[in-house]
Amino acid sequence: MAARKSQARKRTARSARSGVPKTIARKNAGVKSAGGRSAGGKSAGRAPERRQRTPETLRLRAIQPTFTVGDIERSIRFYSDVLGFVVGERWTSDAGALMGVRLKAGTCELGLAQDDWAKGRDRAKGVGVRLWCTTVQDIDVLAARIKAAGTRLTEGPTDLPWGGRSLSVDDPDGFHLTLYKEK
Repeated sequence: MAARKSQARKRTARSARSGVPKTIARKNAGVKSAGGRSAGGKSAGRAPERRQRTPETLRLRAIQPTFTVGDIERSIRFYSDVLGFVVGERWTSDAGALMGVRLKAGTCELGLAQDDWAKGRDRAKGVGVRLWCTTVQDIDVLAARIKAAGTRLTEGPTDLPWGGRSLSVDDPDGFHLTLYKEK
């Protein structure tokens, strides 16, 4: 214990020449000052190169998932009338058929795209996909609204073991959504 205190005192002792704590002086060793000398008092060679992670990490500002759906009009009704999303942009084909929409809820966006059936009409869509959606709204009020619209909840409302309250619901194509409010 006495050895640790002694080491701590040595680390925080001031450098006699500069008045800078030695730990800072050590960190600045090799960094040139305005006079061409290093902060540690010695001539500095080349500044150390910054290491960049290889590969560089991804830095996103937003993420906007898009679900491929079997009946876009039915999905729009579910997301807008049942959950409360607002329809933003709409995309149509040259023939005028609705091909996709961008939905908004608060600052979040979700895309819906009409399936072109190139991979078959019977292919599963939402299997294994769940979106966790954080809200500040009352989960019980949202649950009542969803039920009043004739949609069955797949879970909840329930209190979560780590805190917060949630409900889960599936969209018409089987995509799972969990609405969650922190406590």
